[in-house]
Amino acid sequence: MPAARITLPAPAKLNLMLHILGRRADGYHQLQTLFQFLDYSDELTFALRDDGEIRLHTEIEGVPHDSNLIIKAARQLQEKSACGLGADIWLEKKLPMGGGIGGGSSDAATTLLGLNHIWRLNWSLDQLAQLGVGLGADVPVFVRGHAAFAEGVGEVLTPVELDEPWFLVAIPQVSVSTAEIFSDPELTRDTAPITLHAVLERGGRNDCQSVVEKRYPDVRNALILLNKFVSVRLTGTGCCVFGSFPNKAEADKVAAQLPASLPGFVAKGCNVSMLHQRLQKLS
Repeated sequence: MPAARITLPAPAKLNLMLHILGRRADGYHQLQTLFQFLDYSDELTFALRDDGEIRLHTEIEGVPHDSNLIIKAARQLQEKSACGLGADIWLEKKLPMGGGIGGGSSDAATTLLGLNHIWRLNWSLDQLAQLGVGLGADVPVFVRGHAAFAEGVGEVLTPVELDEPWFLVAIPQVSVSTAEIFSDPELTRDTAPITLHAVLERGGRNDCQSVVEKRYPDVRNALILLNKFVSVRLTGTGCCVFGSFPNKAEADKVAAQLPASLPGFVAKGCNVSMLHQRLQKLS
C-alpha cells in the first residue's frame, strides 16, 4: 500500500550527443539526442494532503512558486486525473539551474511519478509521459526512466543499452538559457539525420556547443581546461561539461585538479534511472 509520505530522487541526465536537424513551423527544433542518466540527483519529498492544496515548501531563487515546473506538473496531473487530493512538497536541490543536466525537467517527472504513487492513480508511464511533453521536451525521458535515443522534439524515444562509465561533470558558474541558445541565429540547424546504429558506433557531437562557448566564456574555459585530461563536451543547452572514465578512481583524480572556481561532481552512468530503481523497490 502506498505511503502517505515518500522521498524520491530526481536524477541528472547527460546528452551524450545532440544534433539539430531543423526548425518546425511552431518554432520547436527537430533533434536527435542520446540520453543517459547519472546516479546524482535532486530529492523530492511528497506528503499527502486531503484538502486538494498543492504547496512547494522550498523556495527557489528567481522562480515564483506557481511558475515552478514541480507545481505545474502537480496541478496538471491533479486536473487531468480529477483527483481531489493534494500534497506538501519539499525539494533538496543539487542539480544546477541552466546546467543542461535536466534539473527542472527531472523534478517535474519525479513529481508526476511520486504523486501518481501517493494519490494511487495507477496511471501508466505512457499517460504520464504524454502529460510530461507539455511541461518540457526532456520530461518524457525522465518519466520513462531508461537511457534512450530521442527524436522529434525529444519525445520520440527508443530505449538503448549503453556502457555505464563514470563521468566527471564540471559546472561553470553561469546559467544558460535554453531559449536563448535555440533562438541564436548562429545555431546550426541542418545536421543530416543519423541512425541509432551509427550513433552507437561513432557517437556524435553537440550542435549547441559552439553557440554556448561563444556566449559564455566560462564554459569555453572549462572545456579548454578539462580537455587537457579527457575528451569533454557540453551536455544539452546548459553550462555543464563532461568527460567519461572507465572507473571512479580516474574520474576522482581529475576532479581533484579542478580549481575552486569550477565545482563539479563524479557520478556513474545509469541506463535505468535512480527514480525507477527506487520505485521498483516500493512496488
